[in-house]
Amino acid sequence: MKLKVGDKVLVTTGKDKGKTGTVVKVDPKLERVVVEGVNKYVKHIKPVAGRAGDKVLVERYLATAKVAILNEKNQPDRIGYQVAKDGSKVRVFKKTGTVITEKKESKK
Repeated sequence: MKLKVGDKVLVTTGKDKGKTGTVVKVDPKLERVVVEGVNKYVKHIKPVAGRAGDKVLVERYLATAKVAILNEKNQPDRIGYQVAKDGSKVRVFKKTGTVITEKKESKK
């Protein structure tokens, strides 16, 4: 899967076409991603044990074919791979050829 958590993407098809957001969750097996603020639906919560029912907006998965990664110029782009000098494989933008920087997440 070429998309990673934290990538900034543009929705290219569907009801949210033209919206941008960051990837929150990735499912490589199904080739789907959850994008922040996009593809929202209402989930109805039943009242249980004295707690009132509720309607909650949740973000659903999108197919990776429906999103395009945004490069440093905020233009839709594709992702390719190159082998770096140290032997590691890095992601690069196809149009500009620049390396996509990986954001390190600190686990608390």
